[in-house]
Amino acid sequence: MVSLDKAIIAHIKVQGKAFEIFVDPDAGLAYRLGQKKDLNNVLVVEEIFTDAKASERAKAAELQKAFQTTDAFLIAEKILKEGELALTTEQKRHMMEEKRKQIAQLIAREATDPRTGAPHPLARIVASMDKVRLDIDPWQDAAAQMDKIISALRIELPIKMEKKRIAIKVPAIHAHRAYGLLKSQHVEREEWGADGSLMGVVNVPAGMVGEFLDKLNKATSGDNQTKMLDAGK
Repeated sequence: MVSLDKAIIAHIKVQGKAFEIFVDPDAGLAYRLGQKKDLNNVLVVEEIFTDAKASERAKAAELQKAFQTTDAFLIAEKILKEGELALTTEQKRHMMEEKRKQIAQLIAREATDPRTGAPHPLARIVASMDKVRLDIDPWQDAAAQMDKIISALRIELPIKMEKKRIAIKVPAIHAHRAYGLLKSQHVEREEWGADGSLMGVVNVPAGMVGEFLDKLNKATSGDNQTKMLDAGK
């Protein structure tokens, strides 16, 4: 547990009033990210404040009105899960780097170069990201930020987000192993044959087609039939 001067503040506004807590930077972030399941060693001070820096503690009546409880741990739970966490400079830098890496990997997997139809190499994507001003949210899921990031990247890098439609037929002996792989993609249609075989059409990001077919071949020992379909057919 860190000392009070090393703690960070998490806060939330309820009905226009601020409520704050002092938390351990690492334990607080781990709890917020779901990596830590309890509040042990998270709260540096087991108190709820209306202004933590000024040491102004919230009154019991204020807590009851805002949270329907005066239990500091229940309130801290809500603040950490739904409020804002004032990260340290190092934490912000690390989270931004990790999110940039995740987004770059997603683009490499799901986008293609419209000039060649091939995926962009990861190094090329990262280099382009370094040249463009990007508004990356360290808290938001990487996939949810793809549209705005790709829009910004198009200044430097021609990108096409494209999905390929693939018809698949797998014999009964391999069907259940292949089914989980199919469900990892967008399944447009699926059908089970009377003999237990699996047939369907899946939509796979263009940059992931090779990886998907490799996994399908491994799951079925190469015993499958696939056909690339035209869009809308």
